[in-house]
Amino acid sequence: MRIDSFFEPVDEFLWQTKYSDSSFFEQIHIYRESFPDLKGVHVALIGLKETRGYKGGESIERGSIEIREKLYQLKRGVNSYRVADLGNLILGDSLEETYSRMQQVGEYLMKRQILPVYFGGTHDLDYGQYMSYENLDKLVTMLNVDSSFDLEENESKAAGHVQDIILHQPNFLFSYAQIGHQSFLVDPKLLGVLEKLSFDHLRLGQLRDNFQEAEPLIREADFLSFDLSAIQSSDAPGALNPQPFGLTGEEACQIAWFAGTNEKLSSFGIYGYDPYQDDMHNKTAKIVAVMIWYFLEGFYSRKDSLSFESSDYVKYRVALDNKPNELVFYKSKKSGKWWIEIPQQEGYPYDRIQTIACSYSDYELAQTGEIPERWVNAQIKYL
Repeated sequence: MRIDSFFEPVDEFLWQTKYSDSSFFEQIHIYRESFPDLKGVHVALIGLKETRGYKGGESIERGSIEIREKLYQLKRGVNSYRVADLGNLILGDSLEETYSRMQQVGEYLMKRQILPVYFGGTHDLDYGQYMSYENLDKLVTMLNVDSSFDLEENESKAAGHVQDIILHQPNFLFSYAQIGHQSFLVDPKLLGVLEKLSFDHLRLGQLRDNFQEAEPLIREADFLSFDLSAIQSSDAPGALNPQPFGLTGEEACQIAWFAGTNEKLSSFGIYGYDPYQDDMHNKTAKIVAVMIWYFLEGFYSRKDSLSFESSDYVKYRVALDNKPNELVFYKSKKSGKWWIEIPQQEGYPYDRIQTIACSYSDYELAQTGEIPERWVNAQIKYL
């Protein structure tokens, strides 16, 4: 299979522009007259222009251009990149065909250990991002950053794309987590659905109380989907569905950094940018560009092997009075991150690492004799 036929080159004026020698532009390979050679590439940037999943979202088609314009001007990071900008994904004749193209491209790249970063388009495109895992013979965990749940049936695909993912058959979704949502935008019944499924969620207020507690949820994800509506409109006026409250631009970049440092994460998507709602300086496009920059810096700062029996990890056993009789934790000597071991149930059909990301506070809680909620929810999922 060749994927170059799925893409159109980066707009000529962008790569004809004169950038400084220290710019991000000068550090990556770009689809100009010819498609980039993917040999040795670690990350592939993919622009999206699809708008048919959101009624009235036609104006976002130009979003990938504005984001690139800001991204290329940034200074190169500390690390040496092996990044290719593949240009824009060519739209399918139907929305479903665009999803299919994302599936084929994502699967092709991930099988070659290349991480796709999607930007632009509407949030329902994360369905195509999810589908790219279907033939990889593994269960995956999704993390969604959004101001609402997107679980409702509606004429707009973007309003119910998470439901499409959860209900998709065959089911290869191991777990789902959502962070940054706002209570007044969420139907309590839908919150109850997530809790019945033992899916994790961290609303905006909880996230603000202890931002570090979001890191284990991000670190447990195989893929991350970020809707720009999760960022407050004062920072991101160009979100397709802007909200007066939400994450700050700095917090969005912190999430992108956490995602980049996650050794498990194999795809990343930022959706919902509408340049025609942005301010005169395209502030929102700049935030997306900086999020991508921080993601890449995080990616090239990955430290952990996830080989928990190696000398890179310290193993801690915490004895309990009741079942389970003990909990097993691991701490990385390199990054200082924590994991907790989950006993594998007999007959479980998929091969998954029997550890989940946790925090130091989970270890402290176990030392008091209490079982962390993270461990309980994981046990339910493995049943």
